[in-house]
Amino acid sequence: MDIDAFRVEVRRWLEGNVPRRSGDDNPAAIFVDRPDEAAHVALARQWQGRLAGAGWAGITWPVEYGGRGLGPIHQIVWIQEAAGYDLPVEIFGIGIGMAGPTILSWGTDEQRDRWLRPMLSGDEIWCQLFSEPGAGSDVASVQTRAVRDGDEWIVNGQKVWTSGAQFSKWGMLLARTDPDVPKHSGLTYFGIDMEQPGVEVRPLRQMTGGSSFNEVYLTDARVPNANAVGGAGMGWSVALTTLMNERTSIGALGGLAGSSGGDALGRLLDEVASASGRQPVDGVARDRLVDITIRTKVLEYHAGRIIAKLAQGEIPTAEGSVAKLVLTDLLDRLANFGVGVQGPRGMLAGPDALTGGTWALAFLGYPGVKLAGGSDEIMRNIIGERVLDLPREPK
Repeated sequence: MDIDAFRVEVRRWLEGNVPRRSGDDNPAAIFVDRPDEAAHVALARQWQGRLAGAGWAGITWPVEYGGRGLGPIHQIVWIQEAAGYDLPVEIFGIGIGMAGPTILSWGTDEQRDRWLRPMLSGDEIWCQLFSEPGAGSDVASVQTRAVRDGDEWIVNGQKVWTSGAQFSKWGMLLARTDPDVPKHSGLTYFGIDMEQPGVEVRPLRQMTGGSSFNEVYLTDARVPNANAVGGAGMGWSVALTTLMNERTSIGALGGLAGSSGGDALGRLLDEVASASGRQPVDGVARDRLVDITIRTKVLEYHAGRIIAKLAQGEIPTAEGSVAKLVLTDLLDRLANFGVGVQGPRGMLAGPDALTGGTWALAFLGYPGVKLAGGSDEIMRNIIGERVLDLPREPK
């Protein structure tokens, strides 16, 4: 489908069906607590169902699984156009953006038939069960065990930093099924029912006051062998597909996120000027603003490179790692500037603070972005090995 015609179609549907974001929305604040999470999840399901019914969910997925069979560039166009509208469907991003493509690549016909349509429609939410207390950046070192018992596997272990586990029906589980082979070879990737006995979700309270992340304890939880994605022992290769989709999504949207942060910063500067009766930008602050602006532009151009690769049917590799690393640095600079330019007011969070205190929440939340999707250190390793051709890390 022609890109320009597709963009026109997207705009018409959004304008006719979805309210625009208010000027007070600040994309800088992340990992915040929601006063009524159940209501938010219910609203998200309604909107996701509408998107799926109208053909805007799974744009790149095959038609037989509820998608439209279009290319990655069409998905990017949708995201760009939808960014200005109030669509509270972010809780489906892990499933549709990471689990879905993995199941399409590695899953059986039965797995695709069972999992993909409920994922697109919002009926079932997914989370990612990779990281552990002793295996964060080194995912291949996971120690959660799955032991075969007939047609099932019995799972015991602990996962951590699991976003959205508290309202997920399914989890992408990476478990060790063979401890006697090299660590990359002894892993299996499962779809696990999060609502069964033996799965305990414990929220982790963050500095922001929210509990977006969780610990998940697995005690004699059972998984049918039919839920092994890619087959026993193929977990590392399957997990790489999930991680690649995660980093590419972050990278391709990097410029968009940077621009949104800049818009929010502009609104903040107007509020500071109004509250203090003076312009908050002196020589030093101006230099920092110029630096942020330049870095935002560089990130936008790099995101364009990723989008161009996707449009040509190529799979970005280290480009996603570069964009993720640059994005987390930019967000950190934005948050620090947003808090610092307010002076003493920057310590406040809540309705009495400027912009509702969202910059203070951003300042507290952005360190988590440096870990999500692979830590900064892992991104530097990938860049060093695959771009700069430096010696590889010892295995």
